[in-house]
Amino acid sequence: MLQHKPSHTLLLLLSFLLYSTFLFSQSAKQEELEARRQELRLEIQKINQLRLENKSKEKSQLTLIQDFNHKIKVLDNLIKVTNQQANLINRDINYNQDKISSLRDELKVLKGDYADMMVKSYKSKNEQSRIMFLLSADNFKQAYKRLQYMKQYTDHQKQQGETIKDKTAELQAINLDLIKQQETKKQLIAENKEVQKSLESERKQHQELMTSIKKNLSIYSAQIKQKQQEADRIDAEIDRIIKEAIAKSNKKAGNTSVASSTNFALTAEEKVLAANFVSNKGKLPWPVEKGYVTLGYGTQPHPIDNSLTIKSNGVRIATEKGSKVRAVFDGEVSAVLKMKNVNPIVMIRHGDYLTLYKNLSEVYVKEGDKVTTKQIIGEVFTNPSNGETILSFSLSKGTATENPASWIFKM
Repeated sequence: MLQHKPSHTLLLLLSFLLYSTFLFSQSAKQEELEARRQELRLEIQKINQLRLENKSKEKSQLTLIQDFNHKIKVLDNLIKVTNQQANLINRDINYNQDKISSLRDELKVLKGDYADMMVKSYKSKNEQSRIMFLLSADNFKQAYKRLQYMKQYTDHQKQQGETIKDKTAELQAINLDLIKQQETKKQLIAENKEVQKSLESERKQHQELMTSIKKNLSIYSAQIKQKQQEADRIDAEIDRIIKEAIAKSNKKAGNTSVASSTNFALTAEEKVLAANFVSNKGKLPWPVEKGYVTLGYGTQPHPIDNSLTIKSNGVRIATEKGSKVRAVFDGEVSAVLKMKNVNPIVMIRHGDYLTLYKNLSEVYVKEGDKVTTKQIIGEVFTNPSNGETILSFSLSKGTATENPASWIFKM
């Protein structure tokens, strides 16, 4: 007697679920890569725009090298991300091609079975032959079983027809996906070729500039050392001012223990503020509306002389002329620092965390002012000799500096 095969339906469902899961995971990864690719393309646009704005200015060799290094790094990352996308699409294409081949084989078998059933059905569709089939039964029980068999056979025919219809629709959908994927892959490859050309051009100019610099490397190395000494002096002064602020905070709270020398004594309100600041880690807004990081946090080899190192307690952000500086979170202006031969620095306290905004031309706040997230606190200084507009931004918990890239959204 003909019976339905649950295993066939189960396999069909399992196949569909596995395919859906595969598509979902691939789609999620593809969306993530596409978002990253668009971010990198936007960063390249920012770099090119700022370069164009400052084209008439005579930049220092050091600045030019930093510009080249940064753009080369971004272009490299863009190529890597685009290649990852292309490889992922290639896997999708191969998977879909295998799926199409498998579906075609299934459809061939299904259609063959269905054709056989239709022939048999045609031969036995005569009502008389059906009645004779029932009447020739030995007893009522056998006749009932034969009736059930005929019903199951008819149902199976219908099910087979529906399965063929569903499989055909699935095959058509996968074919459409395949065409789209092949077109997307083609576009990515074409874009990557253009990026490769741009990268080769940047590297060539970088190499020519480095060749020129190496002729007078000792002079540049001396300038680099002098700049690092100046940066160390500013950092030491900032560290001193932070320690003074911590000592003042602890004295006011009546806390004089040694352990408190590097941490602020917090009021209940300040504890809430600090907790809110921490809960927004990785989501804080940029201190300027437009810009990109030209120097990251931490100790790193110098791009011109690898024997020298740069110690960076924060990040340097290149932005456009006239850029306004924004507080990255609610807080209180702890100090407006003015040192000899140094542009103003604003220090904002967020509980036991501090953010510092260096190299300002104008300051719109004063010590003791309460500020809110994205409130304008000043304007970035633009160097008249080279047209550079650079904001130095740092973040610390007490006296311990932290990497701003871990706190600022997509830095």
